[in-house]
Amino acid sequence: MARIAGITLPPEKRIEVGLTYIFGIGRSKASQILDEARIDKNKKVKDLTEDEVNKIRQIIEKREKIEGELRKEVSTNIKRLIDIGCYRGLRHKRNLPVRGQRTKTNARTRKGPRGHTIKKLKEKKA
Repeated sequence: MARIAGITLPPEKRIEVGLTYIFGIGRSKASQILDEARIDKNKKVKDLTEDEVNKIRQIIEKREKIEGELRKEVSTNIKRLIDIGCYRGLRHKRNLPVRGQRTKTNARTRKGPRGHTIKKLKEKKA
């Protein structure tokens, strides 16, 4: 059972996919890490030796910002944008899309469910 950066990697997955369970590591970074460690990408997580897990762990600690440290950095960046009052900060503050998407239609993920005001008005009249 491989445990890296406080995350238990799923034993049945390929190591390239298993590494993506760590926040801050996607497929391309996982591939680069495995190339540097000289480990086969198609190897399952359960088949890794302790030595291979240690190699991966050392490369990640040396090169990458992951998990708590990365989450903290992202949240401080957003907080900084809000504090300086820039456009992106205001969009974050109002829970609206930040990167120029339209909001007349769509943007439901960010804005939340529609408020069905017409239905409420009909109920009040009756």
